[in-house]
Amino acid sequence: MVAIKRVVDYAVKIRIKSDKSGVETTNVKMSMNPFCEIGLEEALRMKEGGFASEVIAVSMGGGQCVETLRTSLAMGADRAIHVDAPSALYPLTVAKALKALVHLENPGLLILGKQAIDDDCNQTGQMVAGLLNWPQGTFASKVVLDKEKKTATVDREVDGGLETLCLDLPAVITTDLRLNQPRYATLPNIMKAKSKPIKKMSLEELKVEVRSDLEVVQVTAPPVRKAGVILSSVDELVDKLKNEAHVI
Repeated sequence: MVAIKRVVDYAVKIRIKSDKSGVETTNVKMSMNPFCEIGLEEALRMKEGGFASEVIAVSMGGGQCVETLRTSLAMGADRAIHVDAPSALYPLTVAKALKALVHLENPGLLILGKQAIDDDCNQTGQMVAGLLNWPQGTFASKVVLDKEKKTATVDREVDGGLETLCLDLPAVITTDLRLNQPRYATLPNIMKAKSKPIKKMSLEELKVEVRSDLEVVQVTAPPVRKAGVILSSVDELVDKLKNEAHVI
C-alpha cells in the first residue's frame, strides 16, 4: 500500500494568501508529491520483481484527489482508495486513517514519501508505524526485500552517511530522493487507468475523528535575499566576514 498526497506542483512559484492564512491554491497546478511518486515507483518495482501481488494507492482529501489517484493508476497501481476529507488534515489524523486502512487491507508493506513538499512535516510515516507497532525504515535510499525470510533491508540516509536496517515485515518505509527515478505514465496506461477501480471511503467509515492538532497562526513569505557582491581579494572577504557578517 502506498500513500499519495496531492500538493502544489514543485515548479509553481508559491503565492501567499492575502490574509496570510496559507498558500494560494486557486487556479494553481497541482500534482503528486514527488516523494510519494518515488514511493509508488518503488512499490511498482517490487511487484515487477515478484515481491508483491498488487499495489494499492491511497489518498485523502477532496474530490480533486481522484485526479492524482488516476495518475498513480496510470503509472501502474492496480487499484486505489480515496478517503474523502473536505477539511485540512494534519499528520496524526492521516496516520490514524492509514492505520484503519491497513487493518482493512492487510498489506505486507506500507510505503510513504518521507515528507510532503507543501508542509514539510515529515511525521506521518513515523506516527503510523508507532500506531501499528510496526518496524520502520525512514529516509530510504535503497530497499531490498527477502521473500523467504519476510524481511526488508533498508539503507537510510542520516547525517553521518548511510545506516542499514533489517526490518521484519510487515513494516513502514518512507522514501528519500535518491531511492529511484519515477517512470512516466504512457498514453495506453493513462487510458487503462480510467477503468481501474477507485474505492471511495469516509473518515467516519474508518472511525477516525477529524481533530485539529495544530493551529496555523500565520504564513509569510521568506525575506527577499540581498544581492551578492564580487570581492577582489581574500583580505576584503575576511574584513566583511569579520566586520559586517560578524561570523569570525
